[in-house]
Amino acid sequence: MITKRLVISSALFFLTIGLTHADDSTLKSLSDSELSQVQGQALMNLTYTDPSKANASMASQNIGFYKLGMEADVELNANIKKLQLGCGGVNGAGGCDIDIDNLSLSGLAETREGRVGSSAKMTNPFIEFAIKNPNSASTREMMGFRLSAEKVLGMLTLGEENTGTPNGINTLSGYLNIKETTGTAKTGIRNMQYGDTNMEIKGRLKTFALIPWTPSFSTQNYNLRLNSADAHMSLNQKVLSGTRMESADLTGSAKIDPLSFSGSIVPTIIGLTIPINISVDGSISGLTADVKIKEDLGFIHRLELNNPFSLSLQKQSIHWNGASVAANKGWWLAIEDQVDIGHVVPQNPIAITNDVLKQVVPKLNDYLAKSENTVQCTWGSCLAGINLPVNLTGSKPLDFPVSNLQLATQNFAPNCYGSLKFC
Repeated sequence: MITKRLVISSALFFLTIGLTHADDSTLKSLSDSELSQVQGQALMNLTYTDPSKANASMASQNIGFYKLGMEADVELNANIKKLQLGCGGVNGAGGCDIDIDNLSLSGLAETREGRVGSSAKMTNPFIEFAIKNPNSASTREMMGFRLSAEKVLGMLTLGEENTGTPNGINTLSGYLNIKETTGTAKTGIRNMQYGDTNMEIKGRLKTFALIPWTPSFSTQNYNLRLNSADAHMSLNQKVLSGTRMESADLTGSAKIDPLSFSGSIVPTIIGLTIPINISVDGSISGLTADVKIKEDLGFIHRLELNNPFSLSLQKQSIHWNGASVAANKGWWLAIEDQVDIGHVVPQNPIAITNDVLKQVVPKLNDYLAKSENTVQCTWGSCLAGINLPVNLTGSKPLDFPVSNLQLATQNFAPNCYGSLKFC
């Protein structure tokens, strides 16, 4: 019986014989100077980074890196129904390091046909190993490995579709650098009453044109309807880095267009017992806000890639060569360069909460307390209604917390023919 070892040995023997008896004219010896003039490129290459040349934290632990790379462009179009890595394990039971539903990788395209007919391009893919004590055969130990490419160009989509329910990313361990961006949101329509704020509206009222009397008033009896307004947002750059993350805390600022209102205020003038029913309309201008968005990662569906990308597994924290941060223990997904999530446009209006109204009332009272902003009201005009323009330019920004915004710019076409959402 001929064994595989015999076949291989025979092949090597005949190859050696062939080389030995080859015509001398087909082989030429070259000097060192002649060899130095020869240029070529290998498909595969192996490089080694000594611990002394690695990241300082790796050098102190005597960890070096072996990298096996391919000098080529590799194209890939792929759909993964369920990607789960590191479930249970070193980071604890009851969860996964990476848990993503309906992951698709394709070329940059906006249509079904375009996505299915294109592929992401990975430039110079490689596998890298982190080795502790690389120069000692007796204590050498592999601490982790990384699958990566010097650059990935394409579109990565997560989840089935962009809806008001989070889907796609359930948990993520890794690094994601979200680029600063802008956005436009609309505030929701709502009423403001004393029961919403437990705060009185206070000011001064001039009731007779010929009498210089501006009595103070305060009231719990008001009902104002706040109309919708545009909020122009500027969101800061945000770096996400951690293990089993489920949400991102985005911050920024917003300038709110004049917020019109209408309704009634029934003040009781201090010193008198007769309430005056005042019909009012007006607007609040100059409002700014400090925006804090707690966004479930399941609302991030579309990442246009043009940057290094890696997936790694490590038994301890490892700072891979060229990485922005050290990868935590367990599985780790890293997108190194900034990712642009696009202009942030919430699909639905942002609700003005009672907590926000509690910040508006003191600003309104501060404005009305100034003598130049005394409400001008004769008995006749009070009955007919008054206009109340409130300018809060220069006042301290509102603290405007919101959460889980469906983002209009996170829509994407499925990477499937036909009508399927995922295939």
